[in-house]
Amino acid sequence: MNETEMLAEIFKVFGDATRLRIMQTLMDDELCVQDIADRLKMTQSAISHQLKNLKNSHLVKSSRNGKQIIYSLDDDHVRTIIAMGMEHIREDH
Repeated sequence: MNETEMLAEIFKVFGDATRLRIMQTLMDDELCVQDIADRLKMTQSAISHQLKNLKNSHLVKSSRNGKQIIYSLDDDHVRTIIAMGMEHIREDH
């Protein structure tokens, strides 16, 4: 897969509103699945499914804290992409 195809795959992941909501929720906090589900008023199962997609795309990472798995954005690039997208849609055209 070339770089253009890889970029297209990343934008496909960003193209889902639920995944974007999860990433926006993780912009300021590291959270477990239950906390994300509570904030977004969704089931743990639905959140877990989307987190798997986000992890596979290297947009979200996880770490263990005792028995809990804690999720966060993979790096500042993800935060920047979301912030730039929000800035773009808020501009007057």
